[in-house]
Amino acid sequence: MKKKEVVYVVSDSVGETAEFVVKAVATQFNGGSVDIRRNSYVEDVEDIEDVLVLARQSNQSIIAYTIVIPQLKDYLDRRATEEGILAVDLLNPLMNAFEQKFEKPPNQQPGLMRQLDDDYFRKIEAIEFAVKYDDGRDPRGIVRSDIVLIGVSRTSKTPLSMYLAHKRYKVANVPLVPEVKPPDELFNVPRSKCVGLIISPDKLNEIRTERLKALGLTSQANYASFERILEELDYAEKIMKRVGCPVINVSNKAVEETASQILDILKSERSYT
Repeated sequence: MKKKEVVYVVSDSVGETAEFVVKAVATQFNGGSVDIRRNSYVEDVEDIEDVLVLARQSNQSIIAYTIVIPQLKDYLDRRATEEGILAVDLLNPLMNAFEQKFEKPPNQQPGLMRQLDDDYFRKIEAIEFAVKYDDGRDPRGIVRSDIVLIGVSRTSKTPLSMYLAHKRYKVANVPLVPEVKPPDELFNVPRSKCVGLIISPDKLNEIRTERLKALGLTSQANYASFERILEELDYAEKIMKRVGCPVINVSNKAVEETASQILDILKSERSYT
């Protein structure tokens, strides 16, 4: 019975990249019927020797590797040649092309892809958090968040939450409405992670009027009336004073500008705690 082909995937990191490439190539041969054995976090010559011992046992084996540490790569190349084992470097040809074309040397540091992946997943987690705890839907998010934004309707709480989420901050936002009692959790969070958003009555009237028009409603609705706006702003100010949080006027600020100010404020607040 013919022995099954074996590919030893060797990496000084996780080895996912090498395994993916091997699988892609294997599908072109016998429907991908190849035994792939991953050897992750290879850190010294002893680890390489362990793989060579296994690969020597069959002439139907290949070593496919993604090793960026030069000493380990050179050692594997030399020893594989001595043992008559085919070893394929999956990174070096493209790395050399990058180096020649872009005229800059590689970092030669293992695990950088994993760091990028971790950073990506932190961002996704923060975005999902912002969606889940938007507009005060679940007060439990207040305690779990990195930043809590409070303010009346149309003070850019949601856009700010999403913008900050893309910077890996978990943000919850809570609307302040006179008829609705704020959640108790709001008064138990450290003031160093809460920010109040205020806006001028004229600007808020303008924004709310446009919002009503977009919804096909009359601009005379109570939502955009100055009397209602002043009532809401007065109520919000009282809540913010009770919380003791820093306050930002967003009247004529872009989301990016407000977000930068929020981070500056929180950084300075936390440096004193």
